[in-house]
Amino acid sequence: MKDYILSCESTVDMPFSEINARDIPVLFYSYTAGGQEYPDDMERDPEALPNFYKLLEKEIPSTSQINEYQYIEFFSKLLEKSDVLHIAFGSGMTKSVQGALSAAEKLKEKFPERRLIVIDSLCSSSGYGMLVDGAADLRDAGKSIDEVAAWADEARHRIHHQFFCTDLKYFRRSGRMSGATATVAAILNICPILRLDDEGKIIAYDKVRGKRNAISYIMDKMAAHAVDGENYSGKVFICHSNTLEDATETKKAIEERFKNIDGEVRIFNIGTIIASHTGPGTVAVFFFGDERD
Repeated sequence: MKDYILSCESTVDMPFSEINARDIPVLFYSYTAGGQEYPDDMERDPEALPNFYKLLEKEIPSTSQINEYQYIEFFSKLLEKSDVLHIAFGSGMTKSVQGALSAAEKLKEKFPERRLIVIDSLCSSSGYGMLVDGAADLRDAGKSIDEVAAWADEARHRIHHQFFCTDLKYFRRSGRMSGATATVAAILNICPILRLDDEGKIIAYDKVRGKRNAISYIMDKMAAHAVDGENYSGKVFICHSNTLEDATETKKAIEERFKNIDGEVRIFNIGTIIASHTGPGTVAVFFFGDERD
């Protein structure tokens, strides 16, 4: 019997069915488009993500933080049952975690017999999912809430997020890149290479021509930073925003170069919240390595 609850937020970018099957309650983000609010579906409705990309062709959705009241409501229901370890979406992506920490303080008086630990994941998308997945593995192996919290606090610095984008149109439309720059990049087939730093913030640190060079570049970075280099034996997650072919090509390249990976390289969809900011055409690779700098 588990004596505490592990919980997370919908931006783990893994299917809800998988997270739910592991007995991990989820707090959902939402986005707004055309004056209507939509939940971050996590593939509960198979039409939700395709419909999102159709919407994306017409307008740029807006996303909002999870507020303190939402956290209080979510945590209260869990604390009525057990202690809680909540791993939150990284503060480099959103300030929502501040609401989670504030809610935890306020709930101490209401639930004096319970413990509520909030971890800032410093991760994003399926990298955040990888941290939650690892925590669930340890929980299922019988580790205590303190042991899992300590592991998560240390491991969050070692989950590498390496990604590239093949479609810069959305970056131009959203104002993250000038029209002239996006046009030149498209003509020259430029793919920016990005990563998350130690604070969980996105850094664009290089660029290459063509997606195959981008994949090769990320393989080299993985070899340089993964635990044991090309002998890496941990898990690898990939996620993508409406570009499954590129994600599949990336998976093949990883499995050809890294022979000792734990199980199959997993491919996930980038959810609606993060895709609201990246647009289509992004592929990200996640693995355990040295501390992110």
